[in-house]
Amino acid sequence: MRTIALFGGSFDPPHLGHEAVVTALLSLSEIDKVLIMPTFLNPFKSSSFAPAQKRLRWLKEIFCTYKNVFIDSFEVQKNEKVPTITTVEYLLESYDKVYVVIGADNLKDLQKWYKFDELKRKVVFIIASRDEITVPKEFKKLLVKQDISSTALRSTMNKDQLCKINAEEIMNYYKEKNDK
Repeated sequence: MRTIALFGGSFDPPHLGHEAVVTALLSLSEIDKVLIMPTFLNPFKSSSFAPAQKRLRWLKEIFCTYKNVFIDSFEVQKNEKVPTITTVEYLLESYDKVYVVIGADNLKDLQKWYKFDELKRKVVFIIASRDEITVPKEFKKLLVKQDISSTALRSTMNKDQLCKINAEEIMNYYKEKNDK
């Protein structure tokens, strides 16, 4: 069976927490590939801080040496908000099983996702641990020991929380954005 873990999100900015999720996913025997897919624009947001093409490039550079990890530009190329169900249907054309990976902090809004009931029939959700949030038993829990929030990181720009590849460029980009 061909399986894929879809790890989508804004990655605005990408950080060590994202890298920790990918590393944890690679340890799961039921996952053949990890697909990282940055959004053009998060369906729950009105804007991004870094442009989609820049976030896509950063992710390609950060994960280029990871085996069985791929960066997909499907949502970025759409140039609009893309609901997860649309991405899952695209992936089910090539894969037998799709796991959708989200951080536990996103559980509170999961029911608001477009066509959520249909989505949960088509995928298995993997919930990455965050902020000691309890993961309900109907979901597969992924233990991740990096509690980093992109939102908080944009204001602090703590270089120690950024991926080593491109850390300086990413930090400078957000500092410059914050100074404007």
